[in-house]
Amino acid sequence: MAPKILIIEDDVETAEEIGELLLASGFAPRQSFDGREGLQLALEEEFDAITLDRMLPSCDGLEVVRRLREAGRHTPVLMVSALGDVDDRVSGLRAGGDDYMIKPFAPAELVARLEVMLRRKSHGEPQLVLKVGDLELDLVSREALRSGRRIELLPREFKLLDYMMRNAGQVLSRRMIFEAVWEYYFDPGTNVIEVHVARLRKKIDIPGEAPLIHTQRGSGYVIDAA
Repeated sequence: MAPKILIIEDDVETAEEIGELLLASGFAPRQSFDGREGLQLALEEEFDAITLDRMLPSCDGLEVVRRLREAGRHTPVLMVSALGDVDDRVSGLRAGGDDYMIKPFAPAELVARLEVMLRRKSHGEPQLVLKVGDLELDLVSREALRSGRRIELLPREFKLLDYMMRNAGQVLSRRMIFEAVWEYYFDPGTNVIEVHVARLRKKIDIPGEAPLIHTQRGSGYVIDAA
């Protein structure tokens, strides 16, 4: 069954664009153009995820997600807004949002972020060991092994590898990596991601072993055993 996504967006054109995108990507979208109406729908019906505009008539996005959480509803919420300052993003996440995207956004990234949220929702019990092919990452001992070979990781390398392995097979953009690993809600324009990915490659993809970390030019990075 296709995941049900509630789109709460007062701009009709944007709502239609998101709806068409999600439908084409295998989701079952439903639209609401008003904050109060969208909140009521989210409380009355079961949705797998919600895309939520920050500025809405009758009840703004912060109030919508805050009231959802107060009602005990844990539906993943992706906040989508033209308000891109760090303070705005922090407010959205602290109110109960699971992720935050700035308009205008790349359609593929919106779909990717929803897929990541849905995977988190379906994980259930927390994993103690992540596996991609013959690579293992022990989240308790914080050790990495590949075919029995121990890999020494610095703290930031561990966090980056953890994030990539949790989202194996998914292309992760620079923005997604900065937010998840460095907690930067903007792209500082440095090559810090490239440097850390290069270090991981040297440690993980040694000569004679099939490469696991791949670069998708213009899109980001993916770890995959395929």
